[in-house]
Amino acid sequence: MPVRLRLSLHGNRNNRIFHLVAIDLRKRRDGKPIELLGIYDPRLRLGQEHKTMRWSVDRITFWLEQGGALPSKPVVRLLERGGIIPPNSKYHPKSREVPPVTSSELGSKPASSPAQPSPP
Repeated sequence: MPVRLRLSLHGNRNNRIFHLVAIDLRKRRDGKPIELLGIYDPRLRLGQEHKTMRWSVDRITFWLEQGGALPSKPVVRLLERGGIIPPNSKYHPKSREVPPVTSSELGSKPASSPAQPSPP
């Protein structure tokens, strides 16, 4: 069963909170998770200076290492900010930059001429 670490949306319309969950990849966003790993509250409450994230670090590392779970992109960003995974970990999406073509590479390729129909 492929497992994914992702955020599940909960709360009222103007008072959203996110649960960090380990869930089957094929289930819907707010489906029943395998395990609740943390709670992220993106709102600043009265007297708070920072947004709050409560999580179980040992359970997250268990799912990443032994469980083989893949985190979603927002979860990777949160785990980096919390210091659970390093900034250039294997969970980062690979950049799909195409290397620039040099003039020497252009000269070495055989020129392909457009196919011309043969005369009847």
